[in-house]
Amino acid sequence: MRIFLLFLFLCSSQMASAQDDFLAKQYFNDGAFEKALVFYEKLVEKNPRRSDYSEGLVACYQQLERYSDAEEFLLKKIKAGNTYPILLIELGHNHALQNNFEKATEYYDQALTRIDENPNLGYSMALRFQNYSLLDYALAAYKKSMELNPKLDYNYQMARIYGEQGHIDKMYDAYMNLLINGKTSKSNVLRSIEDFISDDPENENNIKLKKVLLEHAQKDPDLLWNDLLSWLFVQQKQYSSAFRQEKAIFKRMEGGTVQRLDHLGQLALNDNEIETASSIFNYIAEKSTDEIAQLNAQLHLIDIDLLDIDQRKLNTIDQEFKALIAIHGYKSQTLQLQIAYANFLTFKKDSPEPAIDILKNCLELPLNVRGKAYVKLALGDILVFDKKFNQALIYFSQVQKSLKNDVLGQNARFKVAQTSFYKGDFDWALTQLKVLRSSTSQLIANDAMQLSLLIADNSLEDSTKTALRKYARADLLAYQNKTKEAISTLEDILQNHKGEKIEDEALLKQGKLLEEIKDYEAAIFNYQKITEFYSYDILADDAYFALGELYRKVLNEPEKAKAQYEKIIYNYQDSYYFPQARKNFRILRGDSLN
Repeated sequence: MRIFLLFLFLCSSQMASAQDDFLAKQYFNDGAFEKALVFYEKLVEKNPRRSDYSEGLVACYQQLERYSDAEEFLLKKIKAGNTYPILLIELGHNHALQNNFEKATEYYDQALTRIDENPNLGYSMALRFQNYSLLDYALAAYKKSMELNPKLDYNYQMARIYGEQGHIDKMYDAYMNLLINGKTSKSNVLRSIEDFISDDPENENNIKLKKVLLEHAQKDPDLLWNDLLSWLFVQQKQYSSAFRQEKAIFKRMEGGTVQRLDHLGQLALNDNEIETASSIFNYIAEKSTDEIAQLNAQLHLIDIDLLDIDQRKLNTIDQEFKALIAIHGYKSQTLQLQIAYANFLTFKKDSPEPAIDILKNCLELPLNVRGKAYVKLALGDILVFDKKFNQALIYFSQVQKSLKNDVLGQNARFKVAQTSFYKGDFDWALTQLKVLRSSTSQLIANDAMQLSLLIADNSLEDSTKTALRKYARADLLAYQNKTKEAISTLEDILQNHKGEKIEDEALLKQGKLLEEIKDYEAAIFNYQKITEFYSYDILADDAYFALGELYRKVLNEPEKAKAQYEKIIYNYQDSYYFPQARKNFRILRGDSLN
């Protein structure tokens, strides 16, 4: 019975302490320092060896400006013997809060002398100094610890402090030494360094890093320096310079792949550095011994040719595709070739029938589930182009069922909804879209939301859905690359359905198509009409973003672009475009994004 009572007493005591601990922290975090103080005093009395309770008590005294009480408590702790040097730092900080910096320095110096007795204390002391922004003292603690015990290595922590102090050269040197000695990974160093550079090659910190890397490269032929230089050039969007470094790496790396070169080529292509991208992919096609890598490079080169196309080029590219198929044939490893050729025949040459035959032949190959899904999605797209909606729906539905929880399956479901929309089956489209609004892919979820709202908003006030059917027809015409016909159909909506909910949708869609035919003035008129008359509707942020992109990318009017992005930043914080608008705005303003 006594044992049971003792056990019960201990349990209740522990529960009471835990509750006091919780309340002390809760009151402190809420700024109720008087209440927190009561609980910390109890906790310190019961647990005099718990340093966290002592520090909590001191923090309460300091928040309440009871500095003499804090000093009295700390001195009593220090006089008790076996002084933990953190208390000396706390005592110094207590004097600093009273602007008694001379006395504060005295205690900080005393704390540093304790490292002589135990170098392992340096780390925790340095962290405490950093908490109070005493960076010189933190550096002194790290250095002294390493001098007394060479096995300790705090260079990584010191490098970060150099960066915080603005000693960029010292920081770079420290990080490079860590890499040379194998004390940290390249990814850790790059994550730290990217906080100090920008995409501007003339940025002072960028110039310093380039100088450090070149100096190391001249002294040491290690590929690490080519790698880091390539990374820096990519950050600065100097893809041609990065290409030179990547070629050096590829030539010297035994058994190296072209994966890095391919990634660089795609970055250059996405940033519209067409000449550099073409050089990279030509190099891969010439130098790679891997069939798939070589084929992918050749397909990228065809994509580049298709950016500026005429009838003569179309025929030339057709022959290039046929030559590639003659070399690689029909096999599961080269599906990307057949899919690319089928898309070319359909969307560039308006010849869907042979494209359908090509992809149906591909389905006879021994493919895994994902391979079949890729082919069926491509085949469905072409059948939609050819207005064979029911056949397309069969293929999309098959993919949706075979890959239910995969992004490919969700994409297939969206295509089911989109095809049903083109077909005029709006109710079934809406059913599919409601499921997709919680898709794991933000892009699919956003597209699903847009289309579902379009259908729902324009089904209530018009039971015949006349305007919605016209819009669906215009959307299909745009999908079929019949841009002028689509613009004309949307104009019909704008002229004959004024004041209806679909008007802003038609304006936005028509604006995008006007951009495609380079009628930028008309596109701007459409977008501005949305921002003026529909500023409280769901497409206002789309219009502002479209204007911003047009001014930034095409018309080279950065101030006007900034104004559009700013509207999204201040008025549409929940917009899908908010992160990109903020990023673009900061770039145009000249901020360092990191």
